Amino acid sequence: MATLKISGLSKSFGIKTVFEDVSFEVKSGERIGLVGANGAGKTTLLRCIMGTEEYDKGSVKVSDGAVLGYLRQDFNYTSGTIREEMEYAWRDVLYYKDKIKKLTEELQTRQDDEELIQQYGRAEARFEFLGGYDYETNTRKILRGLGFTEEDWDRDIHSFSGGQKVRINLAAAFVRHPDILLLDEPTNHLDMGMLEWLEEYLRSYKGGVLMISHDRYFLDAAATGILDLENHHCRSFRGGYSRYLETKTNQDRAYEKAYEKQQEHIRETEEYIRRYKAGIKAKQARGRQSQLNRLVRLEKPVHQARLNFHFEPPAPYADKVLDVLRVKASYGDHQIFPELSLHIRRGETVGLIGPNGAGKTTLIKLITGDKLPDQGIIQLGNNVKMGYYSQEQERLHPELTVLDEIRNSFNYGEKEARNVLGMFLFRGDEVFKEVSRLSGGEKARLSLLCLFLEKPNFLILDEPTNHLDIPTREIMEEAILAFGGTALIVSHDRYFLDKVATRILEMENGKLTEYLGNYSYYKEKKKDLEEFEKDRGGIIPEEKKEEKAVYQGSHEEKKEISLGDQEKLDHTEMEIGRLEATLKMYTAQMSMSPDDYASLAEEYEKTKKKLESLYQKWDELAAKIE
Repeated sequence: MATLKISGLSKSFGIKTVFEDVSFEVKSGERIGLVGANGAGKTTLLRCIMGTEEYDKGSVKVSDGAVLGYLRQDFNYTSGTIREEMEYAWRDVLYYKDKIKKLTEELQTRQDDEELIQQYGRAEARFEFLGGYDYETNTRKILRGLGFTEEDWDRDIHSFSGGQKVRINLAAAFVRHPDILLLDEPTNHLDMGMLEWLEEYLRSYKGGVLMISHDRYFLDAAATGILDLENHHCRSFRGGYSRYLETKTNQDRAYEKAYEKQQEHIRETEEYIRRYKAGIKAKQARGRQSQLNRLVRLEKPVHQARLNFHFEPPAPYADKVLDVLRVKASYGDHQIFPELSLHIRRGETVGLIGPNGAGKTTLIKLITGDKLPDQGIIQLGNNVKMGYYSQEQERLHPELTVLDEIRNSFNYGEKEARNVLGMFLFRGDEVFKEVSRLSGGEKARLSLLCLFLEKPNFLILDEPTNHLDIPTREIMEEAILAFGGTALIVSHDRYFLDKVATRILEMENGKLTEYLGNYSYYKEKKKDLEEFEKDRGGIIPEEKKEEKAVYQGSHEEKKEISLGDQEKLDHTEMEIGRLEATLKMYTAQMSMSPDDYASLAEEYEKTKKKLESLYQKWDELAAKIE
């Protein structure tokens, strides 16, 4: 069983403490979610474990021979194609594959070369140990599971979308089946189908997993435990996110009560000492002072700074908020919608979901006026004031400071601007940071502030929870629930949609399918429909066939496994031939060198046992293929 053990790990940047005395273990079969507010030090902790960042104190130990796998966040590829990226991941296997090929060619003319035979044996053993017989099958299986076709293998890697690049990074991390997986925000940019595939893959993973995530639905589905990094320290919890949240809330409440009770005891004791230190009870007062000196004092609970905002009650507006009538849209020759219609009424919170590339963002751009339809009508109701939150935050001005962004956009004075910025956690000198230098989470908060100040009655939100930590997501949920206006939300955050959505629209193949309810209701009804189709023996649409092949595997996969077994069989046959030749060599040497008979007879018996074992292996593989 592989184990990753972290003991007393501490890290600071100058006078700023990132974390201190962090200790935990990750074992095979465990999937640990690492949570905490943005800036808590989660990614820094992962980098310290990987050795790409130096830590100040403590130790990182991995079981002997255990391999660490890491999900990279950057897209700075040196490879030109997915194939080259995967070959880099299997570079040691490919080295031994080439070596075996060269040795095989040499053995055809030098069958009696003992040194050459030994080299071949060592190379073949190492190749098998590293998973060489299955590397092509495993690569194909992982890439297909992540939605890539074989035609994608040789495409320019830089031509893929952000979501596709995340999946390429996932493939590179998964393909070698490392003993311990370290994943930094693995769900970013993944659509629903990919999220479900990832959850299923991790649940069946035999190694240990440590994963940073703000996706609460994902943590509930995939995590067996939670590590909470808060106030420079780490606490461990069993179970998924929901269980962690309940346990933490109870623990924090109990700790605060214990702290308040201790503070009350300290105040009462200090008052007694003050009152009687010079009187007839001076001896008792000194005794109480001694007790107070020995008291182990609880640290004052520290609460993380949180956003503090709610949308203003919307001004009166029409009952019909949005009408999209028979809209057609395309990019060049690629048609997005052949004919799309959509109606949103006042007070609704509509969740728009669908696979990446289905056209969700295109529809948003049509509604906001950033793109014109090829045909059809898009109409807002009377007095509808739209507020748009873009996942790209392209409406921010990179060259401005945070303070100037608000002052220029809303004609605020410095004091007024600082007050509203403080509500969104921009304080002190942080207001003088250039927008271009802000982190993803900081840009998201600034965009939210701009949305808040626009005072809309119709919110259009494109992936609003991207880059937000869990506490901020919860604040946004509360703000939308209390809004009283109307909202159209594109999101892959299933937990968020469960909280706020009153209607789900699924976009697929240029069409919209409506489900009245939240995300859980949508999943339930979707399952019911699939079961209905199955029971009636209906024909599965072509797109569903593809989806099934991508996310669940197909009959082709079984064929690929057989091909892997065939390769093993071929190698076994080659090894049998080599050992049979070796036995003949020992037989000849025993008749020619009587003085060495005993040692040669011993080697002969060892080789004979290996050969018998290979015969058995061959029988098993042959039966499997049949």
